[in-house]
Order: sequence, then C-alpha cells, then structure tokens
Amino acid sequence: MTFVYLHAGLFAVWMVLLEATPWPTLTLVVSLEAIFLSTFVMLGQNRQAAFQQAKADHDFRESELELKTNTELTRQIHVLTTALHHHLVVSVPGPPCVALPLRTTPERCSDQVETS
Repeated sequence: MTFVYLHAGLFAVWMVLLEATPWPTLTLVVSLEAIFLSTFVMLGQNRQAAFQQAKADHDFRESELELKTNTELTRQIHVLTTALHHHLVVSVPGPPCVALPLRTTPERCSDQVETS
C-alpha cells in the first residue's frame, strides 16, 4: 500500500503545485509508468510460466520413473510368486491341490459387516 499512497501524494503535489489543469506532462509520466509496470508484470509472468513448466517436466519425469520402477517390481513379484507356487505345488508329494468353492451367504457377509 505504500506504493499507492506514495503515488497518490506525488500526483496530488504535481497537480496542485507543478502544472496547470490539463496536466500533459503528468499524463505522459503516468502513461510511461504504466508501460513499464505492465512490461515488468509480463516479464514476471513469463518467468513464473517457465518455472512452472520446468517443475511440470520434472514431475512428469519422476512419475514416469516411478511407473517404470513399479512395473518392474510387479513383474519381479509375479516371477517370484510363480516360482514359489511352482516349487510348493510341484515339489510337494501328495494329492494335487484342488481349489475348494467358497461358500458365502448374504447372512455371513452382513454379520461380518456389522461386527467391523
């Protein structure tokens, strides 16, 4: 707010003490100031946009690396799970493992939902 008060005071002094009613020089000064301020604002916005783009690029690269790492870990887990399953099922003597059907009734499910 100091900037606004300083300019209001400066313009008031200029209008009262330095120049006559149409204030052509004051108009020129204010116009030039507006041009420079808008230029500085645009430069700041361009810098901010470049920073945001660099951050977005970095975040994208990081997320791609995480995705590749997760995919590789998932593949390794699948290979290990398959090998473990093969080792446990094939190498254990005895009758083959048979998947038993799971008997679930709505009453059992509702009992479990109510207790949790």
